[in-house]
Amino acid sequence: MSATTPSKSPSSSDLLKQVRSHEVAIAELNNLSSSRAVYQRNGNIFFRTTVQKATAFEQKQLDATKAKLQKLTSS
Repeated sequence: MSATTPSKSPSSSDLLKQVRSHEVAIAELNNLSSSRAVYQRNGNIFFRTTVQKATAFEQKQLDATKAKLQKLTSS
């Protein structure tokens, strides 16, 4: 995921890359055993979490990015 500066809005190509990145992360997480521990990045630090929590987080990020993309393309 690329961080965007507040003064610059992300372009549709940036948002498409983020959508694809979240989709790949979800697909990878779905292929892991539910008992396996995974690490989720929060800022510059990685925290240990469950596959279910990481998948839910990525799904929320995917939905938010798709909403931004939809808003950008509809205006």
